[in-house]
Amino acid sequence: MTSVAPKLQQLRERMAQACAAAGRPVQEVTLLAVSKTFGPEAVREAVAAGQCAFGENYVQEALDKIAALATVRTPAGQPLEWHLIGPLQSNKTRVVAEAFDWVHTVDRLKIAQRLSEQRPPGRAPLQLCLQVNISGEGSKSGVHPDALPPLAQQVAALPNVRLRGLMAIPEPAADFAAQRLPHRALRGLMDQLNAYGLALDTLSMGMSADLEAAIAEGATIVRVGTAIFGGRPAVTACGR
Repeated sequence: MTSVAPKLQQLRERMAQACAAAGRPVQEVTLLAVSKTFGPEAVREAVAAGQCAFGENYVQEALDKIAALATVRTPAGQPLEWHLIGPLQSNKTRVVAEAFDWVHTVDRLKIAQRLSEQRPPGRAPLQLCLQVNISGEGSKSGVHPDALPPLAQQVAALPNVRLRGLMAIPEPAADFAAQRLPHRALRGLMDQLNAYGLALDTLSMGMSADLEAAIAEGATIVRVGTAIFGGRPAVTACGR
C-alpha cells in the first residue's frame, strides 16, 4: 500500500483549493476518511498523519476495528471519531449506539428511536444525519425529500441523539455544473428544515469524484476513501 500521509496531504490541498474557490474557510469542512475494507494499520498510519475521523460501511468490520484501535489517540490526545456511513439494519442498532459517534444513514423513525433508546447512559448524544435519496434512484437508500420534514421533526425530538443534518449519495454526473445540482438541492432541504425551527449544521456530501462541487454548495463533511487509502481489497460477506 502506498503511504497514506502524502495522499492525505494531497487531498487536504485539494480541499483547501475548493474552499478558496467557494470563498469558504477550510475549517468549515471536515474530512471523513472512509476506511472500510482497510485494516487497523492503515487507520494508524492516517492518524499519524493527522486524521481523526473515520467512516465505516460494514458494522461488524467496524466493531472489530474500533476495538483494535480503542487505545489509539489523535495527536491532540483525543479518541478516534467513528462514523457509520453504510446501511443500518434494526437488529444492529444496539452495537452501533454503543460504539459509534455518528450515524449518517438514518432514513426511518424506527432506526432513530432504537438508537436513542440504546445509547449508553453517560455517553455524549449520538450524532445523526438523515440520508436523503436526493437523485430519486430506486436502488438507493434514503428518505424521499417530501417525507423529510415530518421525519426530521420526530428525530430531532428524541433524547440521547442529536440530529445534526443531512447526508446524500447523488448519482454520478459528468461535469462540475451537473455535480452541483443535487448538492444544491440537499442544501436547500436543510435550509428549509432550519426555517421550520430546527438547528441543523451538517451537510455530509461529496466524495472523491465530486468533492469540489459539494464544497461549492456547502458541504461540511466530505467522505473520501480511495484517494487516501488506494484501491480497495475485496470484502467477503462474512467480513461485513
